[in-house]
Formats: sequence, structure tokens, C-alpha cells
Amino acid sequence: MDHPNYDETYRRRAVDWSKVTVPLLSAANWGGQGLHTRGNLEGFTRAASPQKWLEVHGGSHWAAFYTDYGVRLQKRFFDHFLKGAKTDWENQPRVQLQIRHPGEKFIERHETEWPLARTQWTKFYLDPGGRYLGTQPPEAETSIDFEALGDGVTFLTTPLRTEMEITGPSAARLFVSSTTSDADLFLVLRVFDPNGLEVVFQGALDPHTPVGQGWLRASHRKLDPALTTFYRPYHTHDANEPLQAGETATLDIEIWPTCIVVPPGYRIGLTIRGKDYEWEGAAATLSNIKNPMKGCGPFVHDDPAARPPEIYGGRTTLHFGGTRQPHILLPIIPASPVKRRHQ
Repeated sequence: MDHPNYDETYRRRAVDWSKVTVPLLSAANWGGQGLHTRGNLEGFTRAASPQKWLEVHGGSHWAAFYTDYGVRLQKRFFDHFLKGAKTDWENQPRVQLQIRHPGEKFIERHETEWPLARTQWTKFYLDPGGRYLGTQPPEAETSIDFEALGDGVTFLTTPLRTEMEITGPSAARLFVSSTTSDADLFLVLRVFDPNGLEVVFQGALDPHTPVGQGWLRASHRKLDPALTTFYRPYHTHDANEPLQAGETATLDIEIWPTCIVVPPGYRIGLTIRGKDYEWEGAAATLSNIKNPMKGCGPFVHDDPAARPPEIYGGRTTLHFGGTRQPHILLPIIPASPVKRRHQ
């Protein structure tokens, strides 16, 4: 609370990736939304180490570390670099992914880079008329508003005709105004089965997580031009840019990297909320975590001191049409020629 912007307090603690040159194995979890996953992938992609590997799995935070799968991987890595043992690590692919399917099913696949070079970056436009996600931008200029601390709105694709794999980082572009000087946006990437029921997954801590999540405070919308890419908006968080009355601001919002193979007949959804995602079922608990978990684990944004209602409790408006074409950019992966192995 004493340091709401990125200042010297954080700079003194920030990693200089150019100095990270040791061999590294970064093990990430698709369900680690809110804490580790982005750091795992940032560390892998930005570290200067010439010898670096990435592994991404699902399930709970600790299971992969202690089970045979994880122990074997770690021993091969450490025995190779610390003991000089022959573990065949020199033939380990640079990227090992457990590709996630509904029902907590994972299929191991090896890749050579992250994000995947063959990614088909695809824009799905938000259509306010039918609350659709589609590949064609809407023409009519209109708007949708919702309570700034409320459940927001959901946009859905039509039922998929064929299987669709989403693996990688996503990014949304929204055009937003508010009745107050600021707004918090919570974006949730979701999947629904043919009966309209949301498909949720075991996260690192929370047993009922959505496919992906992203967050942005509108006043922190300033981008770092050196680090931002078309698929990864990178915010500086070093200045406040309040919303002005009558102004529509452009917000580029990162949705953390994820993986899901969506079956035919299912729908992909994007929900734009004014508060944290909440699964509709009963909350889960852990003995060492004080907050009941409703889909975000313990990583929630519910401190009234950080979100005073006089600033964040107005109405948020999404704008559409003309030069304003809100969309989400999804990392669609075509059928892979790489040999798959069931895990």
C-alpha cells in the first residue's frame, strides 16, 4: 500500500535476466494463476542462460514435484549438471508440455521453443449484439455497461465444429470508460460444455479454476514499448493515468499463458468482470490458507482500502464499433506433427 507504483523499492529487488547464465529447468503449472506461472515462463524466455529448459504440467502445486514423473526429470537434470552423470539430458527437448484436455487428462508433447513457433494467432472479436466471440468485427457503434464491482458480461463463441487447441499467452484489447476516475478489469478465459456447464480444472491450489485469467487497473494501462509484443502487453506500473470524464481509454490486458484442447461442440468464453472470478460451487479450503477458495485460490482483490468504492464502484462501459474493435487474441495451435505420448 505504501508503494502502489513500480519504484526504487521494486527495482532493487528486480531480476537482471542478463546475469542469469547458469543451466536452468523451469517447471510451471497451467493452474498457477496469480502467482508462479508467469514467472516460470518469463524466467525461461528472458534468462541469458544458453542451457535452459521448460516443463509445464497441470494438477496441484506439489504433486508433480514429488511424484515419479517430476523426480525423474529433476534427477536427470541435476545428475547431469552437478555430477556429470550420463542421464541422456543432452537429448532432452527444450520444452516439455503436458497438453491439457477436459477431465484432467494430459498428453505429453515436446517442443523446441516458447511460445510455439507454429502458433496461429487468431483474433476473436467481441460482438455486443448477441454477446458473441467471432472472427469478424461488429460494425455498429454501441456500448455495454455494468456495475464496476459486479459480475460483468460474458461473450461466447458458437459451438466448435472441430477440436481447437489453445496453448500459450493471450491478450485482450478493450475500449473502456467509467463514471469514476478508475476501473479494475478482471478477464476470465473459460470453456463451456455442450450443456452450458463451465469446465473447470484443478489449479495449483484451487480445485476449480477457469482456463485462464488476467487483470488490469485502467490507470496502469501505460505500456513498456521495449518489452510489449503483439501477444504480451507489458505494463510499466510506474505512473497513474486516471480516466477522464467522457474519455474512452484503450486497455491492452494480458491473460496469463494457458493450455486447453477444446472438444467439438464446446464453447470458448471471455468474461469481463469488475471483481474476481468465482466458481458457482462450494468453496474449497486448505488448513494453511485463511481465505476460502472460489476459483482464484487465495489470490483475491477484496481489500476495500485498495479498492475504495468511491473510485472503483461506479459503472464501467465497454465501447464497440468504428475504430474500436475489442477482441481477444488466442494462441491457436494446429494439429502437431510432433509425436505425442500419453501421460
